[in-house]
Amino acid sequence: MTENQPLSSTPVILPEHTVEKFTREFLRELNFGQGVTLSRASVNDQYLALARAVRHYLMARWLDTLTRQRRAQAKSVAYLSAEYLLGRQLENALLATDLEDIARESMANLGLDLDLIAEQEVEPGLGNGGLGRLAACFVDSLATMSVPCIGYGIRYEYGIFKQTFVEGWQVEQPDSWLSLGSPWEFPHPEHSVQVQFGGHTEQYVDEAGRPRTRWVPAWGVEGVPFNYMVPGYHNGRVNTLRLWSATASNAFDLELFNAGRYPEAVRSQTFAENISKVLYPEDSTPQGKELRLQQQYFFVACSLRDFIDEVLPEDFDLHQLDERIIFQLNDTHPVIAVPELMRILVDEKGWDWDEAWALTQKCFAYTCHTLLPEALEVWPTELLGRLLPRHLEIIYRINDEFLAEVRTAYPDDEEHVRRMSIIQEQPVRAVRMAYLATVAGCKVNGVAELHSQLLRDKVLPDFSEYWPDKFTNVTNGVTPRRFVRLANPGLSQLITEAIGPGWVTDLEMLSGLEPLADDQEFRERFRAVKADNKARLAAVLAERDGVVLPEGAMLDVMVKRLHEYKRQTLKVLHIVSLYERILSGELDPTSIPPRVFAFGAKAAPGYKMAKKIIGLINHVGSTINADPRVKGALTVAFPANYNVTLAETLIPAADLSEQISLAGKEASGTGNMKFALNGALTIGTDDGANVEIRRLVGDDNFFLFGMLEPEVEKLVAQGYDPMSFYESSPRLKAAIDLIASGTFGNGNPGMFAAVVDNLLHQDPFMALADFDGYLQAQARVDEHYADTEAWTRSAILNVARSGFFSSDRSMQDYIDRIWHTQPVHSF
Repeated sequence: MTENQPLSSTPVILPEHTVEKFTREFLRELNFGQGVTLSRASVNDQYLALARAVRHYLMARWLDTLTRQRRAQAKSVAYLSAEYLLGRQLENALLATDLEDIARESMANLGLDLDLIAEQEVEPGLGNGGLGRLAACFVDSLATMSVPCIGYGIRYEYGIFKQTFVEGWQVEQPDSWLSLGSPWEFPHPEHSVQVQFGGHTEQYVDEAGRPRTRWVPAWGVEGVPFNYMVPGYHNGRVNTLRLWSATASNAFDLELFNAGRYPEAVRSQTFAENISKVLYPEDSTPQGKELRLQQQYFFVACSLRDFIDEVLPEDFDLHQLDERIIFQLNDTHPVIAVPELMRILVDEKGWDWDEAWALTQKCFAYTCHTLLPEALEVWPTELLGRLLPRHLEIIYRINDEFLAEVRTAYPDDEEHVRRMSIIQEQPVRAVRMAYLATVAGCKVNGVAELHSQLLRDKVLPDFSEYWPDKFTNVTNGVTPRRFVRLANPGLSQLITEAIGPGWVTDLEMLSGLEPLADDQEFRERFRAVKADNKARLAAVLAERDGVVLPEGAMLDVMVKRLHEYKRQTLKVLHIVSLYERILSGELDPTSIPPRVFAFGAKAAPGYKMAKKIIGLINHVGSTINADPRVKGALTVAFPANYNVTLAETLIPAADLSEQISLAGKEASGTGNMKFALNGALTIGTDDGANVEIRRLVGDDNFFLFGMLEPEVEKLVAQGYDPMSFYESSPRLKAAIDLIASGTFGNGNPGMFAAVVDNLLHQDPFMALADFDGYLQAQARVDEHYADTEAWTRSAILNVARSGFFSSDRSMQDYIDRIWHTQPVHSF
């Protein structure tokens, strides 16, 4: 379904919201969609039929949305993102359409269990972590706010990977999320887009006598669009998420097949499909790097062509493109869209360079999601020139003209010019994609106040000096529909009874809970909700992972992508320190609140140290969990394959949220927001959005520790020596020595030698420097948790004061500061 279709004079017919009508829709789908009777239907048959029945209610609104958008020709947002970590769709669709009660009664009348059917759904494997989940929150909010938006990305056949543990070590398996069918997608092969690669460029003179360049590609693939519906909450708006799947232009060679050369007959199809097989293919090899670049160009080339050819009216004047669309670049992955739009305008549409560049600079905005230099993508010119020769020429010209402006602004300062060049010369000649996005974008934003300041001061200082008004901040947010209303029904009901239902779309209303933090009855009900959520989590982990959780323990949670800067090692050192102190007799286990330490993390397949750390966590956990001396006091749980579905159960149960990255390294984080909104207290550094969380919830309701960013920089400048911290801290030394002894390595001291050596001799993210302060903060946690009423009060205040962290507010900030779009209301 596209916007560029004739308008129908026939009004969109909305299905009736009655149990009888819904039951008929369900049975029709079961009989004629799945081809089975109710008595013979499997749970998967029931799920697919139920999903399609719900889909009918969304489709009517979707068609109406497209019709209204076509008539209004309002400015839209095109969100370009390599990831969308959507989570399950059925329950979200039921919530958006207000059909949950009807569907539940309908299924019950048929002798079916709605919850059991919903559990059959496998969440789409389209993302990895915070970047993809943020994109999903943003498109949810834009639909709820009735803002025209189309999300563009890739339909990964196998996601990133399914994580399993074998003897405690991560093993990657394909994430076959499509194996049982995906009822939420609409393939449209008739709208496939041709995407070209390789070849060379050649010069010619056009009909007007102007010198021109044309790209003569060597090979190509087709991008097939799959549409997903993105419903707004109770407002009739349904936006579109369009994901691209790669297929061969000539998929099958019959002549080769008939000659018995079967593998060769389908080689082009296999080669093309590799582009959309997995998210973030392992790129330690030249082939992996090339595949990543192919992915990035593939999805933006499809997306730009789709918007220009399929979404815009046929007679649209492209000179007004900036009045119709803003392409938001979600990190550097889609930045190759900049030269692609220039190529379309200059080479295909015949525009002059200057007018094409002036328009391009109005059509893109760039969000930077990192402070780590290695995460700012660079593409070697050799690879770009081989794979996308015309695009490299365009980038060179953009850079040449930009540097001419820089030289005018900074005469006789070639060092300044070199620093701002889009092209780096060392260690290899390469294109700095963040620089290209900054030069081309109308705005550049960070994703938390501290991050945006460091982005201006440390990451892109020359650019922020040159274009101070180009830089802005938009602090991230999360959707309250999924992460409170769906994930935490008990808390949702408690909030609604207290302040009414409007908080679901106006999260600042949560401030109305503040007075209730001092109400004993409300605190008791709040604790009861938390206890129910812990029981629900215990049941899920017991069935899903065979993990048994003790009752009545504090749930201390650290769930995030495994990276050294996030400092899961610091958390492990805390656990090992507690264990060592109990074994040595220094600490009486009955003197501290019992704790469950819950982890969730995937390591990139090629990130060896991260995989070692996962092994360490699991081996520490298996040792502690088997030791009767600490039974009931310390428990470690590390369920494999943490995803959105598990997050929706784990986060509402958490008491303590671990946000312990080294100050100045985390861009924002959104897990920290989800935990606070669900009544967990944060222990964390002043990093990313922690700064804003602490300011809003109050120092008394946040456990701060660690160096500040300027102190980190000072220690780096002085020369950081981790060994000196090891030698000066008895508890740190005892913890590391216990790991080095082989206690957690089946008696093998060498099992985790790489982790120990890294900590003692490198420790790039200063876990040892912050260790003692972290232990002191954890002692404050124990003391506060022991006072049940005080802890509950703090937890309620975390919920009441976290309304700022709605993705609806984030979207409004983007609208006000960057996009300048308007809502188009439905019905």
